[in-house]
Amino acid sequence: MSAVSQVTTHVLDAAEGIPAREVPVSLSVLRDSGWDTVADGVTDHDGRVSTLGPARLEPGTYRIVFDTGRYFSVRGRPTFYPDITITFALTDSEQHYHVPVLLSPFAYSTYRGS
Repeated sequence: MSAVSQVTTHVLDAAEGIPAREVPVSLSVLRDSGWDTVADGVTDHDGRVSTLGPARLEPGTYRIVFDTGRYFSVRGRPTFYPDITITFALTDSEQHYHVPVLLSPFAYSTYRGS
């Protein structure tokens, strides 16, 4: 089993009441030259990505992009949001950052989890 990343995520399909499986996810950091991809992943059977990047990251501005269009397209469901981009400040390289998403075809919410 791989070590848990400093940044993890969990996607739940609130409209269906199930974990959102097989959602492509990418983690990027903002550098002087623009966004630099740190890691890519896909949600597992429980809607989680626990190996999204290394165990430690430098403080900075990061973003997670969820390919929700692909998730809904595979299921034959329309969506208003073809992707969700969540930008956040990673201020402490010793803390864990969990960024969950509650998803439906026409709405989403997020918060800093534990």
